[in-house]
Amino acid sequence: MRQRPTRFRALILLGVVFAMVAAACTSSDTAEDSGLVTITARCKATSVEAGRCNNLLQGVVAANAQLEADGDDRRVQVQIIQDNADWGDYLTEFELASSAGEAPDIIVSGHELIGTWATSGIITDVTDQIGDYPEFDDMIPSLWASTELDGKRWGIPQDAEARPMYYRKDLLLELGWTQAEVDSLPADIASGAFTWEDMIDTAEAAVAAGLVDEGNGWWHRPVNGADFVYYYYAAGGELLDDSGSVIYDQAAAQQVYELVGGAVDRGVLSDTLLGTSWADWNATVANGDILFWFGGSWQWSDWAENYVVEGGEQYLLDNVGFGAIPALAGGTNTPISLTHPLLYMVSSDTEDVDLALLVISKATTKELNTEYAVTSGHLGILQSQVGYEPYESAAFLAEVGSILEFTTFLPNSPFYASWSEGYFLGLSAVESGQATPAEAVQIVVDQLQNELGQNVIIK
Repeated sequence: MRQRPTRFRALILLGVVFAMVAAACTSSDTAEDSGLVTITARCKATSVEAGRCNNLLQGVVAANAQLEADGDDRRVQVQIIQDNADWGDYLTEFELASSAGEAPDIIVSGHELIGTWATSGIITDVTDQIGDYPEFDDMIPSLWASTELDGKRWGIPQDAEARPMYYRKDLLLELGWTQAEVDSLPADIASGAFTWEDMIDTAEAAVAAGLVDEGNGWWHRPVNGADFVYYYYAAGGELLDDSGSVIYDQAAAQQVYELVGGAVDRGVLSDTLLGTSWADWNATVANGDILFWFGGSWQWSDWAENYVVEGGEQYLLDNVGFGAIPALAGGTNTPISLTHPLLYMVSSDTEDVDLALLVISKATTKELNTEYAVTSGHLGILQSQVGYEPYESAAFLAEVGSILEFTTFLPNSPFYASWSEGYFLGLSAVESGQATPAEAVQIVVDQLQNELGQNVIIK
């Protein structure tokens, strides 16, 4: 399948907003007498997510106006470093920069990094300062939970998303579904009438009918990541104990491994999917070669912008449907999803925490966040976006937000990364045919006990 050239390469974008600072100063004397503080922000972003750092640039004018109104002689300028680096490289870069005392003032990353970064002391506890910025009062209250560890808040939500099951409406019609059945699928998923098991059965029928190639009935992400956690939740697994230890529920994990292994055995899932490049994965799902796939709401905009051969978002709206992840009847029998908010976090190296938060607050408005959300396929984070016409009129966002009824979070735990690597090791071993589900569980138990010791509970 042909992939359209992306409009965004992994380029470093540096922007220093001297003009904004000058415009905010009332006179040259003011500029000379005041302290000019540079805040550096580091963001990972695709072409459609550039608002992550760009919104901070937009917020500088309002930040300087606020400083002037408050009689504060300081002025602020923002320098951004924004590219689409690999997540592993991006996080390692920040950790190494922190060790060298050269970290950016603001880093955008997933909330689960709090578990490691807060306990290692490289990000700042902002609990007591949040109340100084009225913009943060507009935050959807439930999102604050993603910023918390040990009763403290370690960041400000920058975006949120849903993780739907996507499906090809046209292929379901070719399989013999009626239009009414296709149209009602999201509601049937939400009610539990269409389960994960039904998805596998339908995918197997599509492979048998030749509508998709063997292994293309259902696809998950091609590398480890947050999505695999809701498989475990759907099977009834618990992840975090009240003591702070992580939990590995052997029965739940084995059920997940049996599900994935069974999908491979039935020709629904490819045993070579893991390790596929994101570019190939996105091109394949965007252009009609897969019946069902699990992905993120943010990928919708990326597909429309960079991967659909022709037709853009309208092509997707015409041919692709979405709903919550179906209930796993053999597990909790409840539909599920996961939201993974990215946060603005302030480095502990930062001397001007108040200015960093001021700039973040001025970037956290319904206007700026809506422009970002509509462009990138992320969900609104502010209460004022409910009923805000530019947000409500975005067809995809207006529908996908309902999936949050079934959402879950990752744990903010310093032990989560090791847990995730171990759990995924078992899943990949089964999917590639290197272990049975029972053998995979034991492999994971051994690894987690070796790495985490008393910080993991084997259940």
